[in-house]
Amino acid sequence: MDDAAAFIMLQSSANDANYAADNEQYTTQLSAAVLVAGAEAGRLIRSEQRLETQSYLCRPQLPPNPRYATAWEALHSSRSDRAYITTMGFDVATFESIVEAGFGERWNTQTIPRDDAALHGNPRPGARSLDACGALGLVLHYLNSTMSKISLQQIFALIPSTVSRYIQFGLLILRDTLRKMKDAAIRWPQTDQEFQDHKLND
Repeated sequence: MDDAAAFIMLQSSANDANYAADNEQYTTQLSAAVLVAGAEAGRLIRSEQRLETQSYLCRPQLPPNPRYATAWEALHSSRSDRAYITTMGFDVATFESIVEAGFGERWNTQTIPRDDAALHGNPRPGARSLDACGALGLVLHYLNSTMSKISLQQIFALIPSTVSRYIQFGLLILRDTLRKMKDAAIRWPQTDQEFQDHKLND
């Protein structure tokens, strides 16, 4: 009896040990499955939220060529001072003087910085979506209004990354151009006569 009782107790304790090991393995597997399912659910929720907040246009929703038949091309070819001042803050003559004062040359001769291209590579102005006038128009639209980038996409028929890259590059070359333009300089009166003339103009 004692041997039988000892055998039963030993077998019962082995069964308990096996049950505990199986239970621990099951708990570990269940925890891992819950973590994986939670991570996947989180990824799906973030993906859905991104889709809800994405407010930009892709190439199929835009005119095929940014250099032809766009709202910008219609505005540019109108040569209307009123339209230029309303949208860009400058009349036609001033707009053209900025292009001729160096903006156009800088646009055509400098490489637009990109993460996936050499910074000192040869510029390819013919491969750009906008010519120099279009680039200046984009920058001035951006500076002169509170419109969203999606509106700039529609006006210039550009995808979001191109709008951002052209605005950043265009702002730099506009700054460099205006620094060299005598008419864009801020000059303080130096003589008494200049102060008097300034007073009379107020």
